[in-house]
Amino acid sequence: MRPYHNIEIVECGERFIEIPLQDFAVESPHPYEKLGAPYGEHSPYFARESVVNYLFEAQKYLQQIRPDWRIQIFDAYRPVAVQKFMVNYTFSQAVREKGLRELTLSEAQKQSIWEEVYKIWAEPSLNKKTPPPHSTGAAVDVTLVDEMGQIVHMGSSIDELSERSLPDYYIDIQIEQAPRYHANRLLLKDVMEKAGFTRNPKEWWHFSFGDQMWAWLKNEANLDNKCIACYGRLF
Repeated sequence: MRPYHNIEIVECGERFIEIPLQDFAVESPHPYEKLGAPYGEHSPYFARESVVNYLFEAQKYLQQIRPDWRIQIFDAYRPVAVQKFMVNYTFSQAVREKGLRELTLSEAQKQSIWEEVYKIWAEPSLNKKTPPPHSTGAAVDVTLVDEMGQIVHMGSSIDELSERSLPDYYIDIQIEQAPRYHANRLLLKDVMEKAGFTRNPKEWWHFSFGDQMWAWLKNEANLDNKCIACYGRLF
């Protein structure tokens, strides 16, 4: 259970639509599709209608500051089957990076690695009261591209299993590029939040509107709020 799982969901039935990819930057083919993730009928580039509208708003705010920059949509809709696929893939990758073999892991090693994985990845829950954020059509993973079409440096890759994924990691890090990385993350945060999104406190790239995490963060920021989630799991 995450803290936001205590938030009530009252599904509003808003449309689930395709994001107009010609208006944003994207990586093609999609990174998870390349790995074989089982998306089924809908591609990763679907979201709730309000989420799509707010992405346009965020890009408008971005281009008022950086006229030729664009938002790059790394990921949006993710069915629970894909969530499970990626959680298992990330676990296997972490095992390999540590020079270990899954068949010979001790219980303590398994537990430690799973804890690392779940710092980034939501549990692939089929419980309608605890849906992974991306399975609701509410969440997007995004970054920025500059006027040359190059991805703006943020100091870590999306989905990285390290402390560098924390949004404010570079505030007190004493390396030459730290101020630039932090400024780029703040720019992304500012334009997304101005449009109506909230940012995952543990991931610089993850933003959502209308799901349990969004409502929980709104309530935490203002104890007088009584926000509930308006998007539940799709399909």
